Amino acid sequence: MTKSRSNRIGVGALGCRLSKACGICLLLVSASGEAFGQTPFRIEEATIEGIQNAIRNGALTSTQVVNLYLARTKAYNGVCVDYTSDGPEAHLGTFTPIRNAGKIGYALLTLNLRPAQRKAWGFDDRKARSLTDTADTNPTMPDALEVAAQQDAHFKTTGQLVGPLHGMVLAIKDQYDTFDMRTTSGMDAAYANDRPPDDATFIKRLREAGAIILAKANQGEMASAMNRSSFGGVMCNPYDTTRNPGHSSGGSGSAVAANLVTCAIGEDTGGSILHPSRNNMVPAIVPTQELISRDGMIGAGMVTRVGPLCRTVEDVARVLQVIAGYDPKDAMTAYTVGRMPAQPYQAYATETTLNGVRIGVVREYMNKELFNQADVESIDIAEKAIEDLRRLGATIVDPGPGGALFQTCVDQHGPLYRSAMFISQFPKLFPMAGGEPTADHIETLVDLWFNPDRVPDSLSIRGLGRVSTEGQNKYMLNRYLRERGDANIKTVEDLANKSTFFTDIREDTGYNDRKEILLETTADQTLDMVNFFADRYAYQTIVLQCMAQQNLDALVSPAGSIPAYILGEPREPNLNGRGNSVWPILGQKGFPMMNVPSGFTENVWDRVRDASAPGGTRLVDPVPARIPVAVTFYARPFDEPVLFRIASAYELATKHRVPPEGFGPVPMPSSAQ
Repeated sequence: MTKSRSNRIGVGALGCRLSKACGICLLLVSASGEAFGQTPFRIEEATIEGIQNAIRNGALTSTQVVNLYLARTKAYNGVCVDYTSDGPEAHLGTFTPIRNAGKIGYALLTLNLRPAQRKAWGFDDRKARSLTDTADTNPTMPDALEVAAQQDAHFKTTGQLVGPLHGMVLAIKDQYDTFDMRTTSGMDAAYANDRPPDDATFIKRLREAGAIILAKANQGEMASAMNRSSFGGVMCNPYDTTRNPGHSSGGSGSAVAANLVTCAIGEDTGGSILHPSRNNMVPAIVPTQELISRDGMIGAGMVTRVGPLCRTVEDVARVLQVIAGYDPKDAMTAYTVGRMPAQPYQAYATETTLNGVRIGVVREYMNKELFNQADVESIDIAEKAIEDLRRLGATIVDPGPGGALFQTCVDQHGPLYRSAMFISQFPKLFPMAGGEPTADHIETLVDLWFNPDRVPDSLSIRGLGRVSTEGQNKYMLNRYLRERGDANIKTVEDLANKSTFFTDIREDTGYNDRKEILLETTADQTLDMVNFFADRYAYQTIVLQCMAQQNLDALVSPAGSIPAYILGEPREPNLNGRGNSVWPILGQKGFPMMNVPSGFTENVWDRVRDASAPGGTRLVDPVPARIPVAVTFYARPFDEPVLFRIASAYELATKHRVPPEGFGPVPMPSSAQ
């Protein structure tokens, strides 16, 4: 047999027999695929192309792929912290991180296995596809191994793959509906039927393309900015199990990093894909808002976006190609009509040079003078990435240290396009009395247009000021629940009152009282999104104008300058528009963003509680810590091909992705009794 440039497996007919329970390969084959001296296939770091090449060569089957990932899941998907109490509800309480835990928490929350297969593998009942249908015998709901067997039979008969994702094994963030698996957005919620009635639109597309859904991924509960859920407990970072894997798609990111799946699907509102992508050293894209349908998403909002996380840029592109495009169930996707690229996204993910590409440096996100010691090393690593881009042939447009790429456009256009919001921010410029202007505000705005240097210095692309909306969360949750049609949980009030919540409330870590937040949501009585749309338009005008003026194809910045923080310890407070994690704001305003690994830290400044310090926390002296960091590339709406061109060239030239230590090959069980 010829050896492909990708992965191979040496498992012949003599090397495998199937268990009656679940078709697990039983002879002496490890998860690295080594058997009888043949060239081994390593499931670790396997790509879609590598898996499919091995299947085409007859050296691998979809069933074997699933079993290899299940072996890794059995080894590494488990409790990674010390919970203070014992018993079935221990995961709801306080905990202590464990260094070198050898597990990443229950990153994979629910496994797509029927009861017999699940028990044969030794996974407990908590991992069942459904807790409300314990028999789970519906023949129209094949599990992952049954789907894999169907693919194998198709390939054996026709010699053809079932689709572009044949043999690829996926985890899906628990925020998205899967008709065959429980879906609760990480909550321990008492649905009458924990399975939704049908798949989210993009889930259907994945299945039709041949993707095998192995599991639902754990997440920050209800897509909140934390690393735990009431159903699955705390998640850990495989690169340092005392640290955060990223919120709220942390299970998706860590499962990909630790090679429990080929790729995963996450959701991003305020950095929930970017954060786990960076912390787990896996490329990921947060696409243009309108590119992928939000149908079947719990708590979908005006800035929630669907995106894949994989171990290579090309694999991210392959998954995006399948799930992007118009869906009549989500009116926002109507913007994709006539705007899809001429070639598949993966065709753009093969660049080796960046000649002719102009990239602007978002210095607003790299100003050490505005931040603190915790930011410095990540910014320095981003500086190296910028030089790498320059060596690849890109023209770098850089305002220089302390500069600002967008400031002239912010000053010129912010007052006009934010108008009423801008006026309310600066009462000294726009005096009011009794709710009425006491001067001609329009005249002042005209004066600012001709004299933008008079715009207050506090206005920056890091944040143009808070935007108030009302009722969105209640509206979207109630709409989802009505569409789901559950007999027990019909409203947000039901969701709050018929669920079990974790009791470990530490607000400086993001561990907020989730029940209280849900009940507060129910107080809204009207829906007002006007300011949101005005703010989105303002940001897009400002950014697009500056990109046009400087003839930019894309932008670059650190993915975030605060490395993964210690589990249960305080997060960085907001500082001059820098939050506690990544830089999500341009993505929230409609711009696609893509993360690519850029290296590791050497030292990290952590934050601890100190009642005598301002705000009750302080930084401590740096400690040696090898924590992944990333750079983010930004492009115009629907310009994902540009992102793939830049990201693939940078990835190939730098090869920063390194799998986590301590999560290497594992032996395949010799039986599954």
